[in-house]
Amino acid sequence: MEIIKIIGIGFITLIITIILKEYRKEYAILSVFVGGSIIVFISLDVLKNILNFIQELSKNNYYGNFISLLLKITGISILTEYSISICKDLGESAIANKIDFGGKIIVISLSIPIISNTLETLTRLLP
Repeated sequence: MEIIKIIGIGFITLIITIILKEYRKEYAILSVFVGGSIIVFISLDVLKNILNFIQELSKNNYYGNFISLLLKITGISILTEYSISICKDLGESAIANKIDFGGKIIVISLSIPIISNTLETLTRLLP
């Protein structure tokens, strides 16, 4: 199971980082980056299967454009959250806040077609 690998790598990274913070603080940051990258690469393997399923679903469905938009929104949200976590781990909460703001603006801009279509459908249904 991938979750066991992810949790194990997370705890190993945590222990290494705690030890390195006492002796070589500059290497502790590198440890967090390497451990986090390994976790992301393990997760990408699982994500590939999910994306293949969604791609097949979008080919056979009228709502393919919406599924594509939802995938983009989800990807942006995941990348934004990961970047924010890295910035906060490095003690740069000001940059993390700016990344968060930018990610939210992009998600809102991508969701406008979905909101518009939903409102159009609702107005057609109401008398």
